[in-house]
Amino acid sequence: MAARREDIRDFLRREPDCVLVEVTGAAGSTPRDTDAWMLVAAEGLFGTIGGGQLEYMAIDHARRSLRQGVPAEAMNVPLGPEIGQCCGGRVGLSFTAMNTELATFLIARSDRDMAARPHVYVFGAGHVGDALAMALSLVPLRVVLVDTREDELSASTVPGIETCLTAMPEAVVRDAPAGSSFVVLTHDHALDFLITAEALRRDDAAYVGMIGSKTKRATFKNWLSREIGRPELFGRLICPIGGTAVKDKRPAVIAALAAAEVMTVALNYRVGEAVIPARKSRAAAAAL
Repeated sequence: MAARREDIRDFLRREPDCVLVEVTGAAGSTPRDTDAWMLVAAEGLFGTIGGGQLEYMAIDHARRSLRQGVPAEAMNVPLGPEIGQCCGGRVGLSFTAMNTELATFLIARSDRDMAARPHVYVFGAGHVGDALAMALSLVPLRVVLVDTREDELSASTVPGIETCLTAMPEAVVRDAPAGSSFVVLTHDHALDFLITAEALRRDDAAYVGMIGSKTKRATFKNWLSREIGRPELFGRLICPIGGTAVKDKRPAVIAALAAAEVMTVALNYRVGEAVIPARKSRAAAAAL
């Protein structure tokens, strides 16, 4: 089931008369780089160029051009005390009035960007799985919430994600694109083990994590050796997800910690390159 989300098409339908603001230059310390852009309409906004006084100035400049019906001139803004933003860098901005050709280009670019987002599969639509999907939905990732239970999945109301009802979640792992991340937290430990083992078999997985305690971790290690005959795969597993530094088992807390862990790996991962697991020591990282 595809995610329901507001995208650039929705905004352009509502606000066809708008201005594209793009960061064309970024020197020194700046809120965003030259990949940042936003759309400014008389009453609405889509996207951001970094916030702060720079963005307020850009919005005012764009809306003034809309009111007056004249093109907005480019801006070159030093980020210093004079504008109340002490980043210390300099930002160039361009302003382009919306037209049919530009709208088509922006929609196509947005679709490409969405398609290129790393996949994260969250197995289990329980309390923690739902909270984790919610946390990850705010990040530029393609999040898929997977469950074998129709009732649990249909009860999830997380915006901006996809859902997948399946009797064979291990098949979802096999069909996932290279560079995907897999977070396993179902209602059944045996199912957790099956899905996790399937994910660990993939050399191109960015992240494989399973919720659990020290006991569950040890049990899975023995099971992996006995049932799968691949004990060497265990070293790639992150368990428990989210680490052990915070002793709090509330779903929202676990989800926040795990989301940061997954995001750090998923957004930095490149297929075919070594990935430093999220909780390795600096010394171990330096040795790679």
